[in-house]
Amino acid sequence: MERINEDSLSRRAALHQLFLGATVLLSGTTLTQARSAPLAPQETKPLGIALVGLGNYSTNQLAPALQHTKLCRLAGIVTGTPEKAKQWQEKYHIPDKNIYNYQTFDRIADNPDIDIVYVVLPNSMHAEYTIRAAKAGKHVICEKPMALTVKEAETMIAACKLAKHQLSIGYRLYFEPHHLEARRMGTEKIFGKVKLIEASLGFSMANPQSWRLNKKMGGGGAIMDLGLYAVQGARRVTGEEPISVTARGYVRDKTIFKDIFEAMTWQLEFPGGAIANSSTTYTSYVDRLYASAEQGWFTLNPAFNAVGTKGLSGKGPMEFTAPPYQQIAQMDDFARCVTNGEQSIASGEEGIKDLRVIEAIVRAAETGNKTRIA
Repeated sequence: MERINEDSLSRRAALHQLFLGATVLLSGTTLTQARSAPLAPQETKPLGIALVGLGNYSTNQLAPALQHTKLCRLAGIVTGTPEKAKQWQEKYHIPDKNIYNYQTFDRIADNPDIDIVYVVLPNSMHAEYTIRAAKAGKHVICEKPMALTVKEAETMIAACKLAKHQLSIGYRLYFEPHHLEARRMGTEKIFGKVKLIEASLGFSMANPQSWRLNKKMGGGGAIMDLGLYAVQGARRVTGEEPISVTARGYVRDKTIFKDIFEAMTWQLEFPGGAIANSSTTYTSYVDRLYASAEQGWFTLNPAFNAVGTKGLSGKGPMEFTAPPYQQIAQMDDFARCVTNGEQSIASGEEGIKDLRVIEAIVRAAETGNKTRIA
């Protein structure tokens, strides 16, 4: 994420076809129904996306992914760094009129080249720029986590509904083939009911200069940034929403981790009886999703990173042709939803579900009590 200058994708083939078509599996939606979902006509002009914030994720994932999308394209940028604006303009041939900074952002309302605004800013700025984009008459993709709080996320949904424009969260793994297969195995009970899940994500990032370690900007450290994926993995595999949680938070280096937990562990209980044990941390590497069911198991390892997922089950490897970028299907699917007037499965309402769980995890860790999830 950039520093803001205030001045200025037989069954294997079927699933792969599903991915390439930018259609997705919903809870309660069969594979046949998903395949039959209408696509935007081939002759339809790709929708223009403007990236707001040209940090690492935009630079190394989103912009390259947009060079492979079919239903949308990189049309504009918003940055507070003139040098970046020049570099991106030269690399992606972006016209002057489609380049904005944070002071001129609202003028995007007058630009017909831009249909979708993708907010890729520090967490504390997600609500503001989502609301401003909606008021400017644009559809919005907001990077995860959706917001700092559930209350903040509710204002974002309300603003987009008022503007009659769509809101999606940057949940790339909702469209990733290994995750779709893991979800199918869990929700269709291929090995019987899932009973126990282990889902964790962490890496070393003990950098006191990073906004992610600033509670005001990041919202709570690793649980907001990485723990969200573990929560999501358990939710998606069971097809249920957790009902309660117990948790603990740890701080070993108080000179770096101030007002946030360095690492967290938690246990989610689901209404169908499944239990998910998870952890997240900013000081060591872990990246796995494991599900144990009545007659078997399946796992993704690595699971949640953006550069490659591998899957294995009691039936053997999950073999899928990996797309060059996971975000291709994510962004194309949202463009399809906008064109067809459909709600994305990675909707704002999905974002709120994760935030409710995260807020409950933090409360449980702070109080030491088992916490009900509203």
